[in-house]
Amino acid sequence: MRERFFTLLIFVLTCYFGFAQQKFENALENLLQEAEYKNASVGIHIQDLKSGETLFKLDSEKLLIPASTMKVVTSASALELLGADYRFETKLGYIGETEKNNTLKGDLILIGGADPTLGSEHFKNHNFHPHFLQVWAQKIKSAGIHQINGDLILDGSIYDSEKVPVTWIWEDIGNYYGAGANAFTIYDNLFRITFNSPRKAGKATKITSLYPKIKGLEITNKVVSADNNSDLAYVFGSPFDKKRVIRGSIPRNKNAFTIKAAIHEPEEILANELIKYLAKEGVFISGKIRFEKINKKAFQTVYIHESPTLAEIVKVLNYESINLFAEHLVKQIAVEKYGIGSRIKGIDLIYEFWQSKGISSEYLFMEDGSGLSHFNLVSPEFFTGLLQKMKNNTSFLNSLPGAGEGTLHQFSKQNFPNNSLKAKSGSMTRVRCYAGYLDLNSGEKVAFSIMFNNFSGSHLKLTKEIEKLLLDFQN
Repeated sequence: MRERFFTLLIFVLTCYFGFAQQKFENALENLLQEAEYKNASVGIHIQDLKSGETLFKLDSEKLLIPASTMKVVTSASALELLGADYRFETKLGYIGETEKNNTLKGDLILIGGADPTLGSEHFKNHNFHPHFLQVWAQKIKSAGIHQINGDLILDGSIYDSEKVPVTWIWEDIGNYYGAGANAFTIYDNLFRITFNSPRKAGKATKITSLYPKIKGLEITNKVVSADNNSDLAYVFGSPFDKKRVIRGSIPRNKNAFTIKAAIHEPEEILANELIKYLAKEGVFISGKIRFEKINKKAFQTVYIHESPTLAEIVKVLNYESINLFAEHLVKQIAVEKYGIGSRIKGIDLIYEFWQSKGISSEYLFMEDGSGLSHFNLVSPEFFTGLLQKMKNNTSFLNSLPGAGEGTLHQFSKQNFPNNSLKAKSGSMTRVRCYAGYLDLNSGEKVAFSIMFNNFSGSHLKLTKEIEKLLLDFQN
């Protein structure tokens, strides 16, 4: 009787999967016949999490541009190589001698730990209650230092000199999402530009404020007013100088319309902000600001500022798709191995790690950690292989948004209740991808990767079509 029961169960499940798969395949076939997708490059792989069996594949070994689904690779690698409890450390101290009259005869030192969350608006409770720079200034004062007869030195030697990955495009690197990793990242390495736009469309706008202030910044404003209600203004400029040109449009008839741009020299902002907060506490520096490597043997620590845990950082990274955080993680992987943060060395270590886990690196071409580079290439099977390896990593699973959350906000929570869908999205011009986990109504769980490249038409339409495909497979 028991054998007949299990035989019947297997038959029922086989019929279920066969029906669901056929429904999915028919829907996909119809979708790919539509004008927007018939010339697109599409790769799909769906794998049973328990058995590892492939349930569906379409060009699953094809290398495709992943956009921000690359963050799945970066975040998983960082959690495995650094650990969920890893914290970045920024060290505050001095070189010299303190005298009885509360004077430091020497230099105040800040050793960068490449903390991507320093002053980040994504970690307000960690940074602003109280303000982290107020805490630093109070720590210096509590150490008996009220006057510094020397300089403020910032040592950023933890990272190499690369400002941004070399394959990022000109349209991206001036805007907030094109900010590069830095030993002294602060305020998400972005500044805000506020405009006033006239009532009529096609007229010149006026910049009314910048925050924070950047010394020596030169902006040429070519932005005009428009009838549309969206931000279509783009900031152009090299990360090696302070000249910026802003082109495009913003909505007309706005008294205060704000866009965000990248800061490529955040160490200058941090130094000037620290001096300001020191002065508020009655601590003054007589010398100048210097950026150089120090003799760490002579360094005396006053305070160590710790970041939130890596698990907390990775959750924000994947929920909000923060490019800056991802670039930091790639370099930080290299820091822990070689003592200096290098994008190239960090990527090499990521290749080596997944190769050691049995996932071939021939299906991964990684140029950055965020997916902003158009030179990144990943196969759907690489994603599902990685997702299979990470299925028991709680920090990784918690970092993926569910339907109606984060970058999956366009998916219906009602369609995927109880976090039955957990995934990372990725999009750029003519690219839309998803990689994650799906709970089937049968009780089984699958890892999936759906990648569309070179399609025409609306991103929103394709998002809804992919949601329907996942529902078909789930049911």
